[in-house]
Amino acid sequence: MLDIQTAAVSPPPVIRREDYRPPDWLVPDVSLDFRLDPAETRVFARLSVTRNGDHGRPLRLDGDGLDPLAVRIDGQALADSWRMDGPALVIDLPGDAHLIETEVAIAPERNTQLMGLYASAGMLCTQCEPEGFRRITFFPDRPDVLSRYTVRLEADEATYPLLLSNGDRTDGGGLAEGRHWAEWRDPFPKPTYLFALVAADLSANRDGFTTRSGRAVDLAIWVKPADLGKTEHAMAALKAAMAWDEQAYGREYDLGEFNIVAVADFNFGAMENKGLNIFNSRYILADPDTATDADYDAVAGVVAHEYFHNWSGNRVTCRDWFQLSLKEGFTVLRDQQFSADQGSPAVNRIENVRALRAAQFPEDAGPLAHPIRPDAYMEISNFYTATVYNKGAEVIRMLHTMLGAQAFRLGSDLYFERHDGQAATCEDFVRAMEDASGADLADFRLWYGQAGTPRVHATITHEPASGQARLTLGQTVPATPGQPDKTPMPLPLKVALFGELTGTTIAPEQVVLLDGASKEVLFEGVGERPVLSINRGFSAPVVVETDRSAADLAFLSANDDDPFARYEAMQQLMVDTLVVAVATGEADHAPVIAAVERTLTDPALDPAFVAEAVLLPSEAFVGDQMLVVDPPAIHAAREALRAALGSALEEEWRAAYGKAQANRYEYTPPAKGLRRLRTVALGYLAAAGVADAAALAFRQYDEADNMTDRQGALGVLANGTAPEREEALDLFYERYRANGLVLDKWFTTQALSARADTIDAVERLARHGDFTLANPNRIRSLVGAFAANQRAFHDISGRGYRFLADMVIAVDRLNPSTAAKLIPPLGRWRRFDETRAALMKAELRRVLEAAGLSKDVFEQASKSLG
Repeated sequence: MLDIQTAAVSPPPVIRREDYRPPDWLVPDVSLDFRLDPAETRVFARLSVTRNGDHGRPLRLDGDGLDPLAVRIDGQALADSWRMDGPALVIDLPGDAHLIETEVAIAPERNTQLMGLYASAGMLCTQCEPEGFRRITFFPDRPDVLSRYTVRLEADEATYPLLLSNGDRTDGGGLAEGRHWAEWRDPFPKPTYLFALVAADLSANRDGFTTRSGRAVDLAIWVKPADLGKTEHAMAALKAAMAWDEQAYGREYDLGEFNIVAVADFNFGAMENKGLNIFNSRYILADPDTATDADYDAVAGVVAHEYFHNWSGNRVTCRDWFQLSLKEGFTVLRDQQFSADQGSPAVNRIENVRALRAAQFPEDAGPLAHPIRPDAYMEISNFYTATVYNKGAEVIRMLHTMLGAQAFRLGSDLYFERHDGQAATCEDFVRAMEDASGADLADFRLWYGQAGTPRVHATITHEPASGQARLTLGQTVPATPGQPDKTPMPLPLKVALFGELTGTTIAPEQVVLLDGASKEVLFEGVGERPVLSINRGFSAPVVVETDRSAADLAFLSANDDDPFARYEAMQQLMVDTLVVAVATGEADHAPVIAAVERTLTDPALDPAFVAEAVLLPSEAFVGDQMLVVDPPAIHAAREALRAALGSALEEEWRAAYGKAQANRYEYTPPAKGLRRLRTVALGYLAAAGVADAAALAFRQYDEADNMTDRQGALGVLANGTAPEREEALDLFYERYRANGLVLDKWFTTQALSARADTIDAVERLARHGDFTLANPNRIRSLVGAFAANQRAFHDISGRGYRFLADMVIAVDRLNPSTAAKLIPPLGRWRRFDETRAALMKAELRRVLEAAGLSKDVFEQASKSLG
């Protein structure tokens, strides 16, 4: 364990879920008056407070970096009735209801943390989740204090002609000396984390939506005038999401206005503030020249996600931050369902699971493992994790699978009706599902309290004489920090059997509930050797271990009627081959080549599915299958298999490439699939070392009429050594240097390069004139991407670790939340050899010794060191 006495900072206090206590005081109504200015903004707050319960405790108002310029109690400036306790304002109150008025001054232009009220590219905006409101004014800044807000904004009209806040605009007008004002009221009680304001000079893409009850809603997406043409896709996604939520969940929008604002400097993807969503501009702006198909999909998914929060997060919010997955896990599931309905459900599911395995499975297997409802934290920002979001969504998806679509809908309806206007808990959600369906979910609650990814061992035996097949299942949940012993959890596993000889279904899909350590399932009338298809559709977020042979996996990759299971069989075949190659230095590539050929040449398959199925698993995912990760060996094995596939199937890759070459830009599922397959085919041809690979890639880059094809070609060139590589990178930079979002792609492409000199390139890029530590997107585009490059980051010299630690220390001085999210790759030191482990631990110690370390980074680094 880390000796925290040697650390540069004292450990922050630990907040524990078991210590939750209802708020001492409630604030039914609040009025805020902002005199906005980037150098000094004055905030006048009027809080109507009421004592909550029979107690004599004072009113405690959270603050962060605030000094009270004035405090009045029921109109009186009673100096002896209040005091400062650290950053908090404490007021002794004799009765049960009072009016509290405060005045503070804040400096948005100096707020580099991007939490609270801050300046970004000429605008003023807010981010209050999770605890940013206390940087704006004194308030009981916790999610279970729900208030109705009236907000008055005043600013210089020429600089900030647009003044937005939550709810509906009720009044406004001009003032002397070129200033103006606007008033907004939100009739729905909300917690502080959902408060928002924007003051800016922006243009709007305006539209409207009529709800199913006939109410008109004014829609607007606010951006810089030059970006207005890049908002059509986001607007279409918003309207589609509003209609979908009415149909799928019965949820109707409840205000007369819905505004979205795109911001260049933003710590997160977007924020669901009531009626005023603030977005990282990367999830709003999209046109064919600057956004890839993946960007378009992300814009639609995030717009839908934040809109869906209007009910699953806003109308029903979370009681405390330990319940974060209540709103985030449920809303991620909802946006995944929406995205699946808008495009290819099979490809959408593959993408969701790939993301889960890339981020959440390693989290579950490392020092930062935690349940979807954590028990303790030092800094809540550190729990905006793949576990809370992605695994949280998978847990609720399992409820959908176990209960069925109809019962799940009844449960969600009951949840919304029962808790509308309340701050609820994860237990409230599960209880609503129980009450609506009649199911007993007592054991299912284990998913909320236990960390770790369950492992399921499955074997199938067949008795030809009796026609019986027996499926034997076993479950283990590995130990995680603070949870050495686990109880088996209910797992809904979709299974089916296929006949080895006929290739047909001999036991149709059924859901097997593995609700203990083991279970047996008997199948009758099985006349031929069965091949097991299990966890179809990824019905449970588990690791499945079977005794299926390479031949079985190849068979399923060609015959399984569940698209995800078919993809999964191919991926498992590839993983098994690569693991053998890493262990022995050689492997039989023939089964993989044959399986890929069958998939690649099957005319009945969707090109989008083919492109996903024939991709090799990432080097990081292969490493996750090993006790000790060997980055150079994994890279060599994967490159060898890529080259073998490229060479053996050169004709097929060229055919696939040529078929997609005539595809001109349309944002439709078929066109997207062809573009995806085109770049995958190009990558395999380059891996094979065919003579014209670089020329093909450069021609694709040069002739592309869309960013998907252009960046795809650039990525292939960036991995190679051909002269076209530098030319393409230079052309890309010159073309897009003024577009920050696209320039991020330029940094990321180089940071993810498979070249041996990537670490040199990354160090140079960190000194580039366009690299900045002030913008979280730019940090993630270079530093975050590089840390995900297993070969380069884990260079045996330790330079990658040193670079990351340097960046963490530097970013922490400006933006602790962003810095803390860079730490996890260093915390995986237990999975690597002694030399690399020692180097990673040394860098974690160096981070902990840095002067003035934030509690955000301290928590992540200290837990990672173990």
